[in-house]
Formats: sequence, C-alpha cells, structure tokens
Amino acid sequence: MILKSVMTKEPICVNQDASLTEARSLMTKNKISKLPVLDKSNKLVGIITKNDLNKASPSEATTLDMYEIGYLLSKLTVSKVMSKNVISVTENETVEEAARIMVDNQIGCIPIMNGEMITGIVTESDLFHLFTDMFGARQSGIRATLCMDDKPGMIAAISAEIADLKGNIISLVTRDAQEENKRKVTIKVTGISEPEFNVILKKLGIAVEDIRIA
Repeated sequence: MILKSVMTKEPICVNQDASLTEARSLMTKNKISKLPVLDKSNKLVGIITKNDLNKASPSEATTLDMYEIGYLLSKLTVSKVMSKNVISVTENETVEEAARIMVDNQIGCIPIMNGEMITGIVTESDLFHLFTDMFGARQSGIRATLCMDDKPGMIAAISAEIADLKGNIISLVTRDAQEENKRKVTIKVTGISEPEFNVILKKLGIAVEDIRIA
C-alpha cells in the first residue's frame, strides 16, 4: 500500500510568519496537533506541533497574567519555534517505509511532497487507523496468534483448510518470531467455529499462542 491511498490530502498549513497564537488557533479549530510550515512561495520550510507550542509558552509558575502571555505569544512567530529539518517523502512511498522512518526518527508525522509542493501528510493517527483496518478490528470473527514454520506453503496450507470448510480469511499479518525459522502470524477468520479452527491448527501442527472470538 502506498501513501497516496492513506494520506490526509491538502493538509492545513501555516505561514512561517504567523504568530504562535494563530498556529494554536488553527490546531484547536481543526482538531489537529501538527502543522506543516510554508514560506511566502508555499515551499515547505518546517513543522510545528502542539508540543512545540507548549514548550514555547511560559511555565505555569510564571507571574505573567493571561493577557501578558497572549501578547508575548502573538509576537513570537512560527519560524522561531518550528522544527526546520523536515523529513519528507513522495506520495508513491510505501506505508511501511513511512512508518519505519517515523519510528527511527521519533517523529509523529511526515509531509508528502510532489516536487517542492506539499500534497498531503501522514500522521501517527493515520497509521493507527490503517493498523485497525489491517487487523480487521471492526469485524467480528475468530482471531488467532500463531507460531508457524517459516517455509513455503504454510500460508497456502492453512488457507486451503479454511476454504474447504467455507471459511473466509478477513485479515492475515505476519512478523518475525524470536525462534529461528519461525514466523508469528495473526489471522482472523469468519464462517467457521473456534473448534473447527482448532482442528485445522492441530492437523497442520501449528502452535497456538492465543485464540479468541473478537
């Protein structure tokens, strides 16, 4: 899956000369916590987050009153607070690569670029929504976490057994296991009962870590 299909298109942006008060107002109004920052030519020059705004605000121990705080924030521009070293990708990049970049760099979003123009943004929230869909969390069925031999034909074998019983796989995700030559598999199926699924797993010699109706 590529980012073009999951990104938030035409993201709300802020100008680098805008005040922190304006940036905070944009975030509050649109219920977002991150804003790409553009210059006068609409070129991406930074990112500002709600956390950046909080860090720039006086501490709770300040003796300033709310009007003085508001005045100071209205004079401080986004360019003084934003993160300038922005990591970006194109809309044809894969979702998993974007997720890796975010994890490795400890960032909560990535602007999506077409040349020098920003066309979208992917945030942690977007990836959480995708994660929910990939695991079929909104559909009821039998969910099992398995430890399978990492060899050709294992997925085909379990799929064939489920199909023979008129069952349907609505989600299947694999990942590395700690054991050598093994893979962890999370699978969700409908159309068969839990006892029937257990018979399949026992027949194929697949170790079950967890199985439940979910």
